Amino acid sequence: MSSWSTADIPDQTGRTFVVTGANSGLGASAARALAAAGADVVLACRSVEKARPIAEEIGARARVEQLDLADLSSVRAFADRIGSLDVLINNAGIMAVPKSRTTDGFEAQFGTNHLGHFALTGLLLPKITARVVTLSSVMHATGVIHFDDLNYERRRYERWTAYGQSKLANLMFALELARRFAAVGDERESLAAHPGYASTNLQFHTENPLTNALMKIGEVVKVGQPADQGALPELYAATSPDAENGLFYGPDGFGGLRGAPTVSGYRPKAADRAVARALWDESEVLTGVTFPV
Repeated sequence: MSSWSTADIPDQTGRTFVVTGANSGLGASAARALAAAGADVVLACRSVEKARPIAEEIGARARVEQLDLADLSSVRAFADRIGSLDVLINNAGIMAVPKSRTTDGFEAQFGTNHLGHFALTGLLLPKITARVVTLSSVMHATGVIHFDDLNYERRRYERWTAYGQSKLANLMFALELARRFAAVGDERESLAAHPGYASTNLQFHTENPLTNALMKIGEVVKVGQPADQGALPELYAATSPDAENGLFYGPDGFGGLRGAPTVSGYRPKAADRAVARALWDESEVLTGVTFPV
């Protein structure tokens, strides 16, 4: 696996992928690679205008569908429009933004990164034939699931703490879905991935000048890697016949920040089944979406 690249993606002809946030960064890189391997790709993006140039670049195998993960009515409308698909890649996300709310009143990072994708996966699950891949981050290590105040209604807001909670929730959701598939003998798979430190627009739109500057320094000194490289773990998880249900994939280099995809470790708290079940139950309550598994 240490030298795995887009050249190793098996032929995807006849398969359909939905990639959220495919208008730039990791999502755009993943969509290009999947289409190049023969797949039909749905670019699920909040801004159709921003996604259209990527779809036009890819060609006939790509189409754009509007999806705002910060608005559950948009998530439901998207799920209603989409037909059968093979793989859902929950790629979109926001990072370290100022305190704000989704349309439904959730803290923006938890609401967009986790609850939006949770609802989307649940609504699309009857139509998914093969895999769900959910992007987390090395920042899951900083996360804590605060059941007493998931949406920062009482505690002091700190953008990186909120981001860590959302990324831990992403990972716990992917692992719990994998366990639920296995428990009922469902042959579909749920996998998680992270890009390491990938140089994408996400890093430079935190609305914090100091953070943006530090991210830029990281890019200059080559701590990170280009988006095309950062997308490899999610592509491996989505397409490799060797990828396994319930595993977490990320770069194999120093600190998991760069390199070719490999099985990645995660903090023990991400494997806490009691917390995962509680998070699942609360997510169903908050979104109104229940899973047929």
